[in-house]
Amino acid sequence: MSRPTGNVRLKAARVAAGFNSQQDLADALSKAAKQIGIRGLSIGVRQVRRWESDSPPWPQPDCQRVLAHLLGQSLESLGFTPPWGSDGTQPDSIRRALVAGGAAAVGLAAVPGHAVAMAQQPATVGSDFEAVTRSHRRLYWSVAPAKLHPAVLAHATLGCALLPETTGSTRRTVATALAESYLLAGRIDFFDRREPSNASDTLLLALQAAGEADDPLLGSAIIAHMAFLPGWAGDHEAALERVTAARTYARRAPASAEFIAWLDAVEAECETRCGNTRTALHLIGHAEDVLATGNEHPSPVWMDWFSPARLAAFKGNTQLIAGHLPQARATLLGVLDDMPTTEDKQRSVVLGDLAAVEAASGNPKQACEYAGRALDQLALTWYATGMDRVREVRRALAPHQHERCVRDLDDRLYGWSTTVSALSR
Repeated sequence: MSRPTGNVRLKAARVAAGFNSQQDLADALSKAAKQIGIRGLSIGVRQVRRWESDSPPWPQPDCQRVLAHLLGQSLESLGFTPPWGSDGTQPDSIRRALVAGGAAAVGLAAVPGHAVAMAQQPATVGSDFEAVTRSHRRLYWSVAPAKLHPAVLAHATLGCALLPETTGSTRRTVATALAESYLLAGRIDFFDRREPSNASDTLLLALQAAGEADDPLLGSAIIAHMAFLPGWAGDHEAALERVTAARTYARRAPASAEFIAWLDAVEAECETRCGNTRTALHLIGHAEDVLATGNEHPSPVWMDWFSPARLAAFKGNTQLIAGHLPQARATLLGVLDDMPTTEDKQRSVVLGDLAAVEAASGNPKQACEYAGRALDQLALTWYATGMDRVREVRRALAPHQHERCVRDLDDRLYGWSTTVSALSR
């Protein structure tokens, strides 16, 4: 006989409870969530199908509660393996993302049959842990990603150890800082190291920690970052599904005009990457109106990656891809003039886009000048996204590859220091 496949424990518990189909269980879970006071939780058959697969993902905290409530068993008894593993180790999917820091995972909400006696930390542990997270946030803009990334993950490892040893407001403070640390690590994975698979795993841990903190705005920011992954891969449907989820979470908390405008910019970026530049420009126009109007809500302290200048940079890139070259040139030059001196990483991106404008306009000399300035900036502050822009420009300059300016650019682009740096980060 062939062995049964999938999560047979959950399947057996489902059938034993009288739910003959995955749809029946999904409907019952959604109903049970309302009965125990979990609002807004809707579980679909697709989620149940994933839970009954060969490698079921560890459920989110609210889902843990309703599963244990409805089926009367612990998560382990239902065939789920905690992210930290039954023997204290991590599963391969998490280990791949966090091998440098060896971080344990989160998702530590208590469920029946999973009580652990632990020492309690002093009340100051939350502010102490948060202070390091805040320092890492600031260091991101100046420290090389290869050096900062391991430190951020090591800090997250500590947060995972501290979280079950805290309660009340201290626990929430630790969970919030932990979510922010994983978000920073995920940003480095995606934007600085160009490792989308690792970024996906790390951002999932960030979302779990935000759930522990019950911080919908931070959850919205994490989900919006998760939208970049399918967006940059051209998966329009998956990207917009995540943007919709991010907007839903943002509505659950007071969101600043800046935060709402950033969500517009995220969606615009995804639309641009999927070839829908007209829709993207409309979204950017809406974001500009939102910023101009404003509201009374302040932006969260951790939202240091967006500003009107950043929105203009989004706009210039979209105009470039749409073929609106004079407009793109004017927008990007304005960004370059208005950009603070601390925006080293973004400066390489804007210079790369200006080089692309000139390459598309048939001006190889000017294109090479901007690309060279981008390489100057990258030599000071590495940023994989900026280097990607320069490489795109070089591909666009293929018809001019025998001109002296392009050969000089090649000498810089493929010099020992640049090549070694690009391949080692």
